[in-house]
Amino acid sequence: MSSALARLVRAELKLMTRDPLVLTFVFVFPVVTMLIIGGSFGTTPDPAFGGANPSHWYVASYLTVVIAATGLIMMPVHLASYRERGVLRRFAAAGFPRWSFAIAQLVVGLITIAVASVLLLAVAAPVYGIPTLNGAGRVLAAFFLGAVTFVAIGVLLGSVLRSARSAQAVGLILFFPSFLLGAGGPPPHVMGAVLRNVASVLPLTLVTNAVRKPWLALGSATGSLVVVGVLAVVCTALAARRSVL
Repeated sequence: MSSALARLVRAELKLMTRDPLVLTFVFVFPVVTMLIIGGSFGTTPDPAFGGANPSHWYVASYLTVVIAATGLIMMPVHLASYRERGVLRRFAAAGFPRWSFAIAQLVVGLITIAVASVLLLAVAAPVYGIPTLNGAGRVLAAFFLGAVTFVAIGVLLGSVLRSARSAQAVGLILFFPSFLLGAGGPPPHVMGAVLRNVASVLPLTLVTNAVRKPWLALGSATGSLVVVGVLAVVCTALAARRSVL
């Protein structure tokens, strides 16, 4: 990592940790809702959850809620506020390499997701326990590709939307349906057919399936993993093009 990029990443991490929206939606919201929803269906293996422990189902699912909160709320608001205040022009005038800002945002987003995920698992461990990790390679690949996808989506939204307020509004509109249908809401078996069909095509559902199914030994989720990989490449390319200084 070049010295300019390292300085930019350090500065961005400091700014992120001072943002109450980051602390609320990325670090607090997934933990609190996981604790509430995770205990709602008990801890006895249930055929409705593919034979998995319902609490473990939600522990695995809520790692992807962290990913969505980072990509759909934190990143767009942060970057849109930069555009609004003319910060990006000052970065360019300061002589940072043209590619440095896009790379820095990707690194900061991935670090934030990693730290928030560790926090969530640390809280879940004494309450519900951490499910045994099956298919570790697939799970880690899906988690990484899903994180890249949503960080790239966040960078793309932040580079398109013109104000922090509009970014927050759009981010929340995208986040809550994705959260309720794709990861942290009711299990698919209690949804109607229309909601299940809508949920099945959401990017967060694909990421959640790619992480949760191999982790809980419910299936390989190869199709979901492949689609998430394609989304990661496409979204990253679009975000990099839009966010060059």
